[in-house]
Amino acid sequence: MAGRQQAPWTPWAFMAPYLVLFGVFVLVPVVLGGWMSLHRWDYTLPNKPFVGLENYRQLFDPTSSSSQVFWGAMQATGIFTVASVPLLLVLPLLVALLMRRSFPGRNLMRAIYFAPYVLGVAVVAVLWRYLLDNNIGVVNQTLGALGLPGDVAWTTSVPAAWVALVGVTVWWTLGFNAVIYLAALQDIPGELYEAARVDGASPWQQFLNVTLPGLRPIFAFIVVITLIASANMFGQSYLMTQGGPGRETRTAIYQITETGLRGFRMGEASAMSYVLTAVLLLASAVVFALLREKKGAGR
Repeated sequence: MAGRQQAPWTPWAFMAPYLVLFGVFVLVPVVLGGWMSLHRWDYTLPNKPFVGLENYRQLFDPTSSSSQVFWGAMQATGIFTVASVPLLLVLPLLVALLMRRSFPGRNLMRAIYFAPYVLGVAVVAVLWRYLLDNNIGVVNQTLGALGLPGDVAWTTSVPAAWVALVGVTVWWTLGFNAVIYLAALQDIPGELYEAARVDGASPWQQFLNVTLPGLRPIFAFIVVITLIASANMFGQSYLMTQGGPGRETRTAIYQITETGLRGFRMGEASAMSYVLTAVLLLASAVVFALLREKKGAGR
């Protein structure tokens, strides 16, 4: 008996809930943000005059105060990204390689590594703000008990503030990347390792010639999502260091928030957002270009 033919609109009916959410929470904000970036948009005032590309011109004018503040925030974003991304690529891989092995308590260890990621950024940042407090923090007290400097101003001086922000972020998000790595490692056929051992490959040679090539497809994905997440860091800086000392740890997202929500300059904040988006799109394209698999490779 032939199956009943479905109506042409059936797939769209199933997709409709997602398309509605995508339109409301993605497409509409993108279009509205672009429109706002072309206006002097102060939501406390009735008039929002059209200024064209003036908000963008201000960001690229070295003599403009907006440009100096924004690119200073972009520099802070770059520092955090350059410091955190390599750690969030290497350490989770080491954890995943360890968690792939069979040993007593493996499932418990997996849960322990992933547990911090289920916490919200507010919980993580406030918790570590107290742990890293100059006077009452457990971290300084522990360092002092070990004979190390116990008066480090983790949240009010640099580079200590960057060490704190990067360290907390790695501790918090390491488990997420480790789970992705672990899933990818389990998809690598065991026969490849058997063949490598038969050929006399050492564990290091197996890692270089079997593990890394097997992780290549997922590695590009992890690099991009980690890059984007690091470049969008806000909560840790806002709650732990308040962007200080001075503006040293005020990232681009922090500055965009300050400009739009506290300074009421939504047009300028929208322009900042689109410049940041363009930078991230370019960085993502470069990553995929460098890590994509070449057709015919290995033949």
